[in-house]
Amino acid sequence: MEPVLHFPPEILLRAQPVKVLLLDVDGVLTDGGLHFTEAGETLKRFHTLDGHGLKLLQRAGITPAVVSGRDSAPLRVRLQALGITHLRLGTEDKAPAAQDILNSLGLDWSAAAAMGDDWPDLALLTRAAFAAAPPDAHPEVLARAHWTSQRPAGAGAVRELCDLLLVASGHYRRELEAALR
Repeated sequence: MEPVLHFPPEILLRAQPVKVLLLDVDGVLTDGGLHFTEAGETLKRFHTLDGHGLKLLQRAGITPAVVSGRDSAPLRVRLQALGITHLRLGTEDKAPAAQDILNSLGLDWSAAAAMGDDWPDLALLTRAAFAAAPPDAHPEVLARAHWTSQRPAGAGAVRELCDLLLVASGHYRRELEAALR
């Protein structure tokens, strides 16, 4: 069966060498809203499409990693459920945190994709070989992104990027065929 997803050839070429995906959380994996209980606990909403896309990336040999300015119990629970072990949480200085992850994987920025939505993510986006943003990102981020998802943050934007990386790496068709069996 022929996949229905198509991406511009120049975008796929730029994404081909990607071996690690660096993700922000609030405004990328979530809609950016901060929800607090009366006790002051943070609540986060994650989309299952994004989660499945990250699992597919791992099967294809592309490592998802998280670099976030915030840290919370719900975030850690979700990342553990997804098997994401490369993370730096509670850091405002994201470039050195991401560099630590790249070093631990034996990779450099030429093998990295990054998705962010606001100024704290700019250092990652301008260093990564492939920069992505959700459509509701800050204009400075959108101006520097090589690609912008159609779906908004927290509602499948990350899945779109995962699909793009799977197509670029040649793994999308195999995963689709396996799902159809």
